[in-house]
Amino acid sequence: MQSSEFTPTPRFDDQPELGDIKINHNVVASIVRLATLQVPGVAGVGGGIVDGISELFAKRESDHRGVKVSEDNDDTYAIELRLIVNYGAEIGKTAYDVQISVRKQVIAMTGKNVSKVDVIIEGVRLPNDLTPNQDKSDDLWPDAPATD
Repeated sequence: MQSSEFTPTPRFDDQPELGDIKINHNVVASIVRLATLQVPGVAGVGGGIVDGISELFAKRESDHRGVKVSEDNDDTYAIELRLIVNYGAEIGKTAYDVQISVRKQVIAMTGKNVSKVDVIIEGVRLPNDLTPNQDKSDDLWPDAPATD
């Protein structure tokens, strides 16, 4: 005989008799970095000079540079992310795609909600064959045969 009562499926973090499950913010930052680097148009995740200096003094792992994770009383994450986009990528679309990817991945892996993902564009990375100091004025003239 089956009972007509509905028993909700327990979530892993809803079992207080077993103890608490806490996720270190460095783990969440790693998830954010990996989700961000999978988005087309993203060249890298990293902060500016402030993150570089604080990394020297605080001995933070470079794996979490450029990502700031905070958590409110409702167990909801707020994420700030600094990234570098590839030259030619549409910045607005890339940033939006990063927000969606990060939010989706953090929720899927932690089971906690994400209230916001702030994206700060720190720079644009040029392709390896183009450097800002390269002088292209010689390319305007066709190759002329050398004369003696």
